[in-house]
Amino acid sequence: MAIMKKLHSTQEKLLKLLKRNITEPLTIRELQGELCLSSPSIVYHHIQQLEKKGYLRRNPINPKDYQILADSPDKKITYLNLYGLAHCGPNGSILDGDPIDRIPISSRILGFSSHEAFMVKAKGDSMLPKINDSDLVIARKTNDAESGDIVVCVNNGEILIKKIQRGRKEIILVSLNVTYEPFVASDDFKVEGIVRGVLSYLTWLKSLLKGSLMDKKLSKKTISDLVKKFTDKKENYFRDNYNETMQEMIF
Repeated sequence: MAIMKKLHSTQEKLLKLLKRNITEPLTIRELQGELCLSSPSIVYHHIQQLEKKGYLRRNPINPKDYQILADSPDKKITYLNLYGLAHCGPNGSILDGDPIDRIPISSRILGFSSHEAFMVKAKGDSMLPKINDSDLVIARKTNDAESGDIVVCVNNGEILIKKIQRGRKEIILVSLNVTYEPFVASDDFKVEGIVRGVLSYLTWLKSLLKGSLMDKKLSKKTISDLVKKFTDKKENYFRDNYNETMQEMIF
């Protein structure tokens, strides 16, 4: 294990603040107030020092997007930025907009560095049967993709999840649901990342209920109440429980 460089007392406090507020990152001004520092530039200096010493990695485009790299060895959970599919960021990229949430996930299931990962929430049924509406899709950041890859991309100002097919002069975007016709990518087409996994609401619920019925641990009324809770507030309920039940990687 690499020996981390010693931190200044202010940097220790800053790192604790960043960890404590990882789901809702504070602004530089807010950090300045919490640390009782005289100017934002001092906060920025200490953030740079945390980067240099290997405790922190930031997205240069979006200052609220960062990964805590150094932590206690027993913590195996990383937080990934979750972006919606409705809008791009100010520069036409999903990654330069503010994430709508930070989702905890086991680091070991990624298979690649967590700082290269992000998540989007699937919308609609065009990628059935592999991706359901409201599934959480894990992608690895890249602007390059080969024909046949399923990608998160910008196309005509929208964020889409599609399979790409490269032709001689054009790129075709294909849905897995055959009821949707393929179409040619627009001039602003850009790959944001390659899909590497899916946290599936539907599969998680089926697995949970199947196991409960087989083990006879839950009554029919309890299962009915569970389904209602899942249907009414499925995102929060799923996020709070999926690490204890199932994480399904399908790509």
